[in-house]
Amino acid sequence: MSRKLWIDGIALLVYIVVSLPGLTGVAAHEWLGLAIFVVLAVHLAQHLTTLAPKQTKNRAARITRTVLAVALGISLMVVMVSGLMVSGAVLPTFGYYAEGYYFWNPLHAIFAKILLALLLVHLFVNIAPAQALWRKYRAKKETATSAELSEQER
Repeated sequence: MSRKLWIDGIALLVYIVVSLPGLTGVAAHEWLGLAIFVVLAVHLAQHLTTLAPKQTKNRAARITRTVLAVALGISLMVVMVSGLMVSGAVLPTFGYYAEGYYFWNPLHAIFAKILLALLLVHLFVNIAPAQALWRKYRAKKETATSAELSEQER
């Protein structure tokens, strides 16, 4: 399967788990948040490379996708920084403590919701290209399977 689809799927699954601190506990939420940051950063970088003029001929679509990717990147960064600033597990592990909980915690909550909304828009905008990649993968796999069966019949 396409490496891009794997990263997309992993990013979605990990994000769902990370976004539910009641499910994982706060410490796991914080550590998994660091991991998902890396996965989402790679994912965003992949999307930015596909926004090159040669890849996307429709200028309006390219601009819309670029704005969405930048908004996602900014939201992700704010969620990450604010999450670290209210951290009760990650920062203390390294011997740090951050002041300003009453500023950072609401900022974290607000931008987590903004990030979720932007991710839903991102998912909606990219569902057709993901389906096309999936169909291409399936067709390639079926062709390979047919070729293997033909060789076995000989």
